[in-house]
Amino acid sequence: MFLPAKRVLFEAGDLVPAVYFPVSAIISLVVTLSTGELVEAAMVGRDGVVGASSALDGKVTLSRAIVQIEGDALICEPEKLRRAAFQSESLISRLIRHEQTLFAQAQQSTACMAAHDVQSRMCRWLLRARDGTDTLNFTQEFLAEMLGVRRPSVTGVSLTLQAAGMIEYRRGKIRISNVELLREMACECYETTKAHYGLFVGSR
Repeated sequence: MFLPAKRVLFEAGDLVPAVYFPVSAIISLVVTLSTGELVEAAMVGRDGVVGASSALDGKVTLSRAIVQIEGDALICEPEKLRRAAFQSESLISRLIRHEQTLFAQAQQSTACMAAHDVQSRMCRWLLRARDGTDTLNFTQEFLAEMLGVRRPSVTGVSLTLQAAGMIEYRRGKIRISNVELLREMACECYETTKAHYGLFVGSR
């Protein structure tokens, strides 16, 4: 199924409507504050699944799921995944370990927002969102929301990264042109989150 950008798959407090296995789409799990501001807690790409907690009896969602980058995803009914999980020890084990990685990613995001500057966080975010393609389609407003900062901060960092030859930015589109330099500038959270996936789920 094709998932368009910015589509909300569910809101916090909803019953899990479906389980999504991204193929080329990337989905963000975000927390909405009383002010209306959004802060990303975790990002799920082709290495993960959204809504898997429903197979572990977690029927109510804890965050909003929004399509960050459009693309395809496989969809499964929660009850069907639940039945399959309880018939397969290896499947339920893998689902539990995946949910551990999301929890670890949310913890890392909290520490990242508290300790790291916008530039290093944005480099980390771009690398994670890069999942299979060097051209990312989203606006600076959306990126600012995911990072929990004001748009002028993202605009300033974008200009700096572009001047350094790391990215090329045009309205609604960012192309990563120097991955290695972007890795050097990213905060430690990129490698830490990557290591969590390698430890619990398997290397990407």
